[in-house]
Amino acid sequence: MSLNDLNRLDTERRNPRTAEIDILPLPALLARINDEDKRVARAVEAELPQIAHAVDLTVAAFRADARLIYIGAGTSGRLGVLDASECPPTFSVPPGMVVGLIAGGDTALRRAVEGAEDNREQGAADLRAIGLARNDVVVGITASGRTPYVIGALDMARQTGSATVGLTTVRDSELARWADVTIAPRVGAEVLAGSTRMKSGTAQKLVLNMISTAAMIRIGKTYQNMMVDLSVSNEKLATRAVSIFCTVTGAPAGEARRLLKKSGNDLKLAILMYITGLDRAGAKARLAATDGVLRRAIDTSAAVTLEPGE
Repeated sequence: MSLNDLNRLDTERRNPRTAEIDILPLPALLARINDEDKRVARAVEAELPQIAHAVDLTVAAFRADARLIYIGAGTSGRLGVLDASECPPTFSVPPGMVVGLIAGGDTALRRAVEGAEDNREQGAADLRAIGLARNDVVVGITASGRTPYVIGALDMARQTGSATVGLTTVRDSELARWADVTIAPRVGAEVLAGSTRMKSGTAQKLVLNMISTAAMIRIGKTYQNMMVDLSVSNEKLATRAVSIFCTVTGAPAGEARRLLKKSGNDLKLAILMYITGLDRAGAKARLAATDGVLRRAIDTSAAVTLEPGE
């Protein structure tokens, strides 16, 4: 990449609002960083139509038993891995449903792997290694919009027939040539020139949260604004499951614990068992008939009366 090409990137420009940040008193320094962060949410807001398109592609993939795959380098790759790793405990989905890949492999999560992001062929190779399929959605994440590792991955994804999404923080990027949908919040120059772990990273985190969370909501992983498909895997989550059960049903905590145990710690199933009076098998069948969407299963129970276990 030439010096001129680098200097044209928004992410590399000097920010005139922070030019004297190294001599500011600490309260003023922190206030300046905070002022810049406030610009991020507005930049993401401007991209909501493109984010919605990415969510629609992801929902279609999930309904086809396919995957959402994030791929990036450095901070961008770490953020993708982070979002992917949080989906199983939050929504009780299998680990392979949302996948995060980073240039340099897992080692790069904690320590920079120099040169990994410049290897275009490796981006394609990493997707081949996980058996990329036509129905998968690949989200390439790169603040600069030109990382070769990510471009190579999206090129390979397009050849496979997978849907492609590009997430960058610069306009008119090379990434857009390879993406069916481009999400490009214009966060402007960073507090520290070129430090894309700051505003660019924050914008990427917000967008990835939106894509995965909205898609999970659309496929029925929540009831109202509660995580009824959470995995009860530790004491805190067990307590949260009891709290959600009580909030949805109005039942006491003792009843919540009894039905959670009876359901095999399946919160969604326990709630439906309490509301309908169905046993575990009957509630499970009801959920299956409504594609696992609790609200639909409850609404169905209001219209159709079944005996417990029927």
